Amino acid sequence: MIARLAVLPYPPLLVPDLTVRSDSRLEHLRGACLRAVTSVTESATEWVAVGVDGFRAGVYGPRSGGTFAGYGVPVPVSLEHGVPTEPGLPLPGLIAGWFREQAGAARVTVHVLDADAGEDEIARLAHRVVAGPAVGVLVLSEGSRRRNERSPRPPHPDAAAVDARLAAALATADTNALHGLEPSILSDVGVDTVPALRFLATAADASGHDWRPELLYDDTPFGISYHVALWSPSDD
Repeated sequence: MIARLAVLPYPPLLVPDLTVRSDSRLEHLRGACLRAVTSVTESATEWVAVGVDGFRAGVYGPRSGGTFAGYGVPVPVSLEHGVPTEPGLPLPGLIAGWFREQAGAARVTVHVLDADAGEDEIARLAHRVVAGPAVGVLVLSEGSRRRNERSPRPPHPDAAAVDARLAAALATADTNALHGLEPSILSDVGVDTVPALRFLATAADASGHDWRPELLYDDTPFGISYHVALWSPSDD
């Protein structure tokens, strides 16, 4: 059962210790993310997070942990309060663990999907989460990486339009629109988290809830588009 759902980006720059100086755009992004995860914790302190990593797909349980040493500073995180016994997390897991600590959640289990995860695998995970105990759900996903000259990939003429469609779907909890985003088009504009978006739409549909959505952030501050959204059951 999904108690509340948040869609969040997962750049390492969200972690204050990894940034050199204060930046108002970064503070705005970080504030939106913290508002979303704090709201999730108000409904459920047990979380499930879903992200994408083409090299380290798998399930990372609450005893997992790691550090941001690979991103410049060895900031430790864990998926459950206490000392982790299974070190080593991919970036989606590290950010989910950091969010857990900031919001005071008890624990988070992180499902990291392969970039080529199929619809059947995504649907099985979505229905398993919906059928289980009440949890807060974090969907770790980012928008286009081809928006402008600051982007890590060359600009694409369709990137802004695709980001706008994605933001509109998140702002209105339009799962049909999310299902309708063609993977090939998303790939063309550098959206690398298609399986997470598919999970979001499938799990939201399977939950049986009518959703009350809020789009808390929609911008491309550093060349990559980020969206932060919070979906709450309409009867919550």
